Amino acid sequence: MSIISIIGSGTMATAIAGRVAKAGHTVEVVGRDPAKARALADQLGAGATTGTYGAAPAGDIVILAVPYSGAAAAVADFGKALDGKVIVDIANPVAPDLSGLVTPHGSSGAQETAKGLPAGAHVVKAFNTIFGHVLAKGGRLDAFIAADDAEAKARVSTFLESLGLRPLDVGGLHMAQTLEALGLMMIGLAKNGAGTWDFAMNVDIG
Repeated sequence: MSIISIIGSGTMATAIAGRVAKAGHTVEVVGRDPAKARALADQLGAGATTGTYGAAPAGDIVILAVPYSGAAAAVADFGKALDGKVIVDIANPVAPDLSGLVTPHGSSGAQETAKGLPAGAHVVKAFNTIFGHVLAKGGRLDAFIAADDAEAKARVSTFLESLGLRPLDVGGLHMAQTLEALGLMMIGLAKNGAGTWDFAMNVDIG
């Protein structure tokens, strides 16, 4: 088992951290608000620690669990401290009125975030197609991932499997555009056709 660093202490950070701690990994919570980070670490127990915001995270896998609107600023705050790390981007860059995605045409939130990272950091898109409360319930869920770096993708796949999830590779980081569109579709489905947020996307491989 290893140290997994999570930047953020909101709903998704809490859901992911809970699953990571249950799987036997050590969670390091890093946040702008040290009190919130400490509260989440205390809630997790299991040896969870807090890190210093802006300093090098202890884990080789760093989950960027902040809203897309704050992702660029967070990456800038850490700067070179993220060099050599695998950065898991979970954000859905959705417009507040759900009219679409707020990313530039032909790009994705993950690709935009990657532009601010050191050259040695590798972005993997994951978790954006799983609602936090569904993730927190447990159970084997499908986790779609996209990345350009094969080694980073393999490491995140192994990590996801350790959480009891089924990693499904959709291709290079450009495919994050499609995953983020799927995230928006799921929100629309929850608010309209499904009438509930208690569902997950599942691939039936016959």
